[in-house]
This record gives sequence, structure tokens and C-alpha cells, in this order.
Amino acid sequence: MRKNGVILIVLLLLSASAEAQCAMCRAVLESGESQEVAKSVNNGIKYLMLFPYLLIGGLGYFIYRKYRHS
Repeated sequence: MRKNGVILIVLLLLSASAEAQCAMCRAVLESGESQEVAKSVNNGIKYLMLFPYLLIGGLGYFIYRKYRHS
């Protein structure tokens, strides 16, 4: 029971730091007068999201090809 409490506290502390990062990004985007900063952040998000989808898609294609030829 004590182990579950420690895990819960650690998870709550980690989530607080994650929320702080989102607030910082929002503050930077809201304070900028030009749209170039917002466009750059959006492009960075798209770039970071591209690779997980490519990896999962490639893995799915590999599994599909493996079972199709068996």
C-alpha cells in the first residue's frame, strides 16, 4: 500500500512540471506580436509528430507484408 502512495506522489509531481512547460509555450506565443513565432512553433510540432507516425506506419507495413506472404 505504501508503494502505491509513493508512485502516486511521484506521478503527481511529474505532471505538474509537464503543465508548466505548456504554460510557458502559451505565454511565449501570446506575448509575441508577429505570427512568425507561432508559425515556427507549429512547424516544430508537426516535425516532431511526423517521425512517430512514420515509425508506426513502417512497422505496420512490415507486419502486413510478413503475414501476407506467410
